[in-house]
Amino acid sequence: MSIFGKASITKVYNKIIKKSIRQPNRFDLFLLFTIIIIIVTPIIINLSFKKDSPSNQVNLYLSVYFEELFGNELTEKLFLEFEEKNPGIKIRLTEDFDETDIFFFNEGDFNSFISTEILLELNSFTNYDSGTRQMAIPLVSFMNMLFYNIDILTRAGFNSPPKTRDEFLAYARAVYRGDFGAYGAAVSLSRNDNQALSRDVFSWILAGGINFWSDPEKPSINTRILINDFNFLNTLNRDGLLASNIFTTTGEQRLEQFAQGRVAMMVASTQVIPYLRNRMGDEAFGITTVPFSPTGSRYSIDISALYTGININSEYPDEAWLFLEFLAQNSSLFCEELKAIPGMVANITPVEYVMEDFFYSKAWDIFESSLIVDNFSGKPNAREYENIFLEEFQIFFESNRTAQDTLNTIQRRWDAVE
Repeated sequence: MSIFGKASITKVYNKIIKKSIRQPNRFDLFLLFTIIIIIVTPIIINLSFKKDSPSNQVNLYLSVYFEELFGNELTEKLFLEFEEKNPGIKIRLTEDFDETDIFFFNEGDFNSFISTEILLELNSFTNYDSGTRQMAIPLVSFMNMLFYNIDILTRAGFNSPPKTRDEFLAYARAVYRGDFGAYGAAVSLSRNDNQALSRDVFSWILAGGINFWSDPEKPSINTRILINDFNFLNTLNRDGLLASNIFTTTGEQRLEQFAQGRVAMMVASTQVIPYLRNRMGDEAFGITTVPFSPTGSRYSIDISALYTGININSEYPDEAWLFLEFLAQNSSLFCEELKAIPGMVANITPVEYVMEDFFYSKAWDIFESSLIVDNFSGKPNAREYENIFLEEFQIFFESNRTAQDTLNTIQRRWDAVE
């Protein structure tokens, strides 16, 4: 099984997009999650009448993505523990979308679940008034970082990772001109990769503190700053410094190229650190911040998460909520299993696996010193906004159109979205 398993839940749940729903931002989700964890007395559902005969047993069906994420051993342990505490409920795994009571999905699929209106609003369960509809709970979180091949950069004459964009260009050119059998850098913008734009374009833009959502109702572009971002990325493209097949390669495919030593530098999620350590060894690669142009702002990141939510058509929403509460109480197990950084944004101190490991402690230090900025996840019409951006960005890369004209076109098309 690949590092992501079936990480794109849309491959399993291929539903027609209907319309977007106004969602809370990521901070509301993590705040809610923190509140759930510290609740001493959860909602009590009286299920005793269902214990009298097998016919009254409640079967809750979870998407198989849960087991793919957390492994068979932890899955079985949690199921048994929950069923012992709630003897009238049995937990089952299913690949049948319509049968599923509880979904699990990644950041890239969040908007798909929202737009299909398949998620049950959770506000009545949480009693938490954020002013917006609560549709999902984050289990663990990750952030994007720059990954680099230590051996390739050393042989190219560099003993530390690039700190600025000028250094990044110099490193990529040195690899390109050398005999290393590798590309200097890579971006992967396949439309089959629902986290591609956030990872390989927005990470560069947001690093300098750019906020697309200064107006919470509509995204907007700071043209002056983004011209520099676009021109930087296009320089990599124009000078042949990027790995080929930019718009047909997924992040998973590019990750494999990196693991094989065919790419020197690329942006990826902290979620892939265990996979690369297993494939390459601890001494083969390093992690650092994504280089950005000085804007006067602190280094900034956006957070991607793995979520859980309840099927709006579930026959047992109360029982399903009991299981979501149970998952919230076991958040540390999920963080430990996936070695998640930052894990939970609400954490104010690093957990044990972070403090004892070089990779995770370094990632945590970067997280602590960074600002968190918002991306398109859960926003109204998010999928349409992202599709517009990617369409125009591809035209920009494949034509002579200027960054200014491209950004103006994106903004004009964004403004037309209703």
